[in-house]
Parts: sequence; C-alpha cells; structure tokens
Amino acid sequence: MPETSTDTYDVIVVGGGNAGFSAAHAAAERGRRVLLLERGTSETAGGNSFYTAGATRIPHGGLDDLHSFIEPDDRHDVTEVPPYSSEEYMADLVKVTAGRTDVAMADVLVHEAQDAVRWLQGLGLRYRLMYERQAYQRADGSYLFWGGLHIGNVGGGEGLIADHTIVANRLGEEIRYGARARSLIVENGRVVGVRYTDSDQIEHQVRAESVVLAAGGFESNASWRREHLGEGWENAKVRGTPYNVGDMLAAALELGAAKGGDWTTCHSVQWDAEAEHNESNRELTNRLTRQSYPLGIIVNRSGERFLDEGADFRNYTYAKYGREILRQPGSIAWQLFDATLRPSLRTEEYDMPGIGVHIADSVEDLAASAGIDPDGLSRTVKAFNASIDPDTLLDPTVKDGRRADVEPPKSNWASPLETPPFYAYPVTCGITFTFGGVRGDLDGRVLDGEGRPIAGLFACGEMLGGLFSGNYPGGSGLAAGMVFGRRAGCVA
Repeated sequence: MPETSTDTYDVIVVGGGNAGFSAAHAAAERGRRVLLLERGTSETAGGNSFYTAGATRIPHGGLDDLHSFIEPDDRHDVTEVPPYSSEEYMADLVKVTAGRTDVAMADVLVHEAQDAVRWLQGLGLRYRLMYERQAYQRADGSYLFWGGLHIGNVGGGEGLIADHTIVANRLGEEIRYGARARSLIVENGRVVGVRYTDSDQIEHQVRAESVVLAAGGFESNASWRREHLGEGWENAKVRGTPYNVGDMLAAALELGAAKGGDWTTCHSVQWDAEAEHNESNRELTNRLTRQSYPLGIIVNRSGERFLDEGADFRNYTYAKYGREILRQPGSIAWQLFDATLRPSLRTEEYDMPGIGVHIADSVEDLAASAGIDPDGLSRTVKAFNASIDPDTLLDPTVKDGRRADVEPPKSNWASPLETPPFYAYPVTCGITFTFGGVRGDLDGRVLDGEGRPIAGLFACGEMLGGLFSGNYPGGSGLAAGMVFGRRAGCVA
C-alpha cells in the first residue's frame, strides 16, 4: 500500500459528527490549525449525528429562558414548557443508569449543556422547540411539553450536520472526506498523528500536536457486538452510520488506553422490523423508530406482553426497550393500538408509506396477519382491557397512574384495545450506539490503566465512556457530544 507525504496540523479530529465538529470548532476558535478526518464521503458523512432527530437535553428555566436561542414560532404564545433544572437532569441520569453514571462527568454535563447550546447557536447552529416529538396539544389548542427534553436542531440530524459543516468552513477547518483512520502515530510516548486510508486505499500520514478521537463506538461491528454485548446482538439492526466499527477504539486500546464506561450495554430502540432498507437509511433516518408505544401494548409471537409500556415517559425507557425486543423469540415484537389510539401516534413515524403495519377488524384476524398466536393475543387483550380502572382519566402529558393491573403491569396511560380497526406495528431491536469507550478525564484526555494521560490523545462523544449504562435520558447523547467535544477542543 503506497504512502503519501506527511502533512502537519495543530489538531487532528477523527470523526465528523456532532462531538467531532464541536471539538474542531473550539480548537479553531483558539487559532489552532484543524484537520477533521471523516470516513464518510460528503454524501454519507455525519456519523450517528446525521441519523438523529436532533433532540438535545439541557437544563433551563422554562420558555422565557429558551427564547434567546431558539427559532421563533407562532405557537410559542400558547405553549407551556416546564422548567428543567440541573438537579432534575442529574437525578434523571442517576435514575436511568441505576446509579452507574460517572458523577463527575454527569455534573459537568448538566451544568454546561445549556451554555454549549448557546455557544453553538452563536456560531450558526439553529435550534427550535420539538412540538411534533415532545409536546401534546391540549383541548384548548395550547401545547404542553413533557419529559425534560424540549429543544432540537432545525432540520433534525441532517440540519445539525449541515450547520456544523458551514461553521467549520467559516472557521477555516479542513475536512477530508472518505478518510478511514486506521492507527495512531506515536513518538517518544506521545501521540503525534494519524494514519488513514482514502477511498482509493492509499495510506496517508497526518501529524499534529494533539489528536481528538470522535469516531463513535462499535455498534456497526457485529462480531464486537456479540463479544461485548452478548449472544444475539449480532442480529440487531444498525440505526445509524455503518462506519462505527471500533477502529479508533482498537487503536487507542493498543496504545494502553483504559476502557471507560459500560462495554456490556448500549442504546437500542424499537425499530421497524418489516420496512425495506431498515439499516443506515439516510432518507428516513430516525423515522424508522416506533416511539408511541406508551399509548398501546407490546406483545411477542405468543401474544404475550413482556414489559411495562407505561413505566415512565418515553424519554426514559425507549433506549433500553430495544434490548427487551431482542430477547423475544425471533427478536421481534408488535406494538398494538386500536382506532381510538391511532390518531395519537407520531405522524413522522407511523404515517410514512412503506412502513411495516398490519390492520384488521378483529384481534384474532390481526394476529393471523402479523404472525402472532391468535389465542394468546386474544387472552392478553381481554385480560388487559378488563384490568383497567375506568375512573382514572387518561392524560399523556403526565404520569397519570391509569394502570392496567396485569402481569407485567402497565403503570400509566392504559387504554383498552376495543375499537376496530386494530393496528400491529412489527418492531425489532435497532442499535444506536454502544456505551463503552475509552476512559478520559473531564477535558477528554485519554487515560491509561494507571490513570495517567496519554500525551497528545483526547476523546469525546460516544468514544468517551462513563456517562451511560443500561439506559440513558433521551437527548443527553448530543448534549454530551457538544459539552465534552468543546472541552477537548479547548485544551487539545
């Protein structure tokens, strides 16, 4: 493999997603000469960030606190956005990770997330209230936001990456597309550069005082998923970029970097099991998720429920329920709704042409169409319907306590399935990103097994382990990418 001559920069960032761009912008603002290496072409760039809805979790004091950095909208005058404090943010991180979040990292995230959004908005990124995903319209025409997650990027993940790219060009950052980073260059114990191959498989060397790794986790590597997450994970569908195969994780570990965070769990969701092209789909991106499940029930092939669909707001359960689907026979399940519930489902996810759906006028016919055991489903639906207390009012904007007293229970938002037609949406496990990465300090310096920084090497985004384990609060991944990306770029 021929090797080209070496170029020299101040900072090399590996990975062109939200975290990598945040690191690059922060370094460029300091006057550093920055090179960003992106494995995707200009048409396939953006890492996992491109595939997101752009939702970003920040603490704030309510709508008045958000006005200065979100896009105007006529609906703001009839909108209620409850305040979401840093203390609530921290409590949510601790709760959903069962206390396994790195408290020092979490403290940085919850206290710097809003400032990071303000910084990026000042550079040119655009944010808005996410009405279609995080609010319900009330009977009087007003809107109420819920679940602590309220803002997102204009244009979703696609808009996020487009805005980042414009900022990078204005700040003078050089972006090389089609560059697959393969290994790190080390001299006298210090990381001084990166070896990468271009789209013609020609190897290049680039050198710098600092290297920031922002190349994601290993969710696109089936053998690594099986090794670290367990048997069956090789069957999960990759929601996002196909390029996160662990190349730079392997390179860092080879140098002696310590593992950080939880390598045994990941972010995984309920994902359309029957739609064509249901992996790394850049046209539909996040819209192949199925996230209105708290309103209905979820059953397996036997027609049995196996989790509490209403345990909490979707923002606190969706990232772990993909794992529960994977454990079911055939790694498939079905979300069920009736005609009364159907109008409340998210339009952007349930109303697209070509999605997987079965519709029938009876529960038994629905089961036959979908491939569910008819007798089992009939028993489940009858027991579920009979167990709901009709005197408790349904209110999807709060945890309403409208419970189905069956096993497993449905703790909130239980509605009987009794009005035809009935709908069954097949879902499987869609993997988003892995929670394990390298260990770093609070500025992203990569640490070795003794806790000492590896000179010249930094990490951010999904490569920096420690914040998440088992689950995560929705929108905290993009927030963490910008917070710790900015920190790394300020010192690299």
